[in-house]
Amino acid sequence: MKILVGIARVIVGVLFIFSGLVKANDPLGLSYKMQEFFEVWNWHGLDNYTLVFSIVMIVFEIVAGVAILLGWRMRLFSWLLLLLIIFFTFLTGYAYLSGKVRECGCFGDCIPLTAGQSFTKDLILLVLILFLFFAQRRIRPLLSQVASLAILVLATVLSFSFQWYVLVHLPVVDCLPYRPGTNMPEKMKAPQGAIPDSTVITMVYEKNGQRIEFSGNNFPADFDDSYKFINRYDKLIRKGNAEPAIKDFTLITSAGTDTTLAVLEQKGYKLFFFTKELQEYPPSWMDGFSLILTMIKAKQVPLYFITGNYDNVLAWTEKAGITGNVSVLKCDATAIKTAARANPTLYLLKNGVILHKWSYADLGQALPEINALPGGTTILHEQ
Repeated sequence: MKILVGIARVIVGVLFIFSGLVKANDPLGLSYKMQEFFEVWNWHGLDNYTLVFSIVMIVFEIVAGVAILLGWRMRLFSWLLLLLIIFFTFLTGYAYLSGKVRECGCFGDCIPLTAGQSFTKDLILLVLILFLFFAQRRIRPLLSQVASLAILVLATVLSFSFQWYVLVHLPVVDCLPYRPGTNMPEKMKAPQGAIPDSTVITMVYEKNGQRIEFSGNNFPADFDDSYKFINRYDKLIRKGNAEPAIKDFTLITSAGTDTTLAVLEQKGYKLFFFTKELQEYPPSWMDGFSLILTMIKAKQVPLYFITGNYDNVLAWTEKAGITGNVSVLKCDATAIKTAARANPTLYLLKNGVILHKWSYADLGQALPEINALPGGTTILHEQ
């Protein structure tokens, strides 16, 4: 029995720590996943708090995993873990059974799991945590109270600090579709040999106060004017795998022209400056950005502001007096959230390949890279 309890402790503790660390690498990703659940449930009032929920949940996962391994306050943490895994199992079960949420984000973008895989994982964890819950009296602390508390405080501080770092400086391990080395035009295509979704046109009519659904080529035998049309939609019969890695990335000019491929396939180097909106002027990163503007002007490297809030960013560039040096393009807000985990984020591309990416806090690190680009004049800059 003691061996089984020890094995269960290690499995649960390590899994919670690992899951927390993977999500801590990209807490914004978890917050966006929470927003997806809230939108399905029409809990839109919580959208502004999802990042706080995400950070706290990640810290708790890591700290709870450490506490289980240490055997510290098992009565308290066995209850907390049981409540947490019941909550997770509900989320993954809902995602799996309803089909309204395709992934739960349990291990972030680095280890994508289907809803079914996540649900199975949580069911196994639920069994293990229930076992630990009823065997909690058999678990003895590995260290003294003072040592255990010191380790837990350190784990808490490090968890918060690491998340703060990646929110400012971008994820340490980039698992997103826009990672450096990505050929964007290629990733916007469906995988070779992919199977498209299989759908059937479904009609929704009402007769005698009851709603009736049937396929577009299988009308009821008694179909007549007594049937009142309600709706029609494409019903998914079989999910394919034809979804490209980069979705909904379109670059639209002020005139409404789709210029995505023209920009991506433009030969040579280019810079993308992703931003949701720009309010502050001058921003804290303006000095580094001004040097970058000077460099690319000398080297004739184009710079594109990519935003979901076109009017705001255009007004900002006018206020900064750089309208003639940059192009402002509209893009889907969801695509920007995936491409730029910090607001704003700078990309360096060659043709359609992403070479480097920097958050607003690291524009100084971009200077040597941009300064070394061929063409024009090399501008010496001492850090």
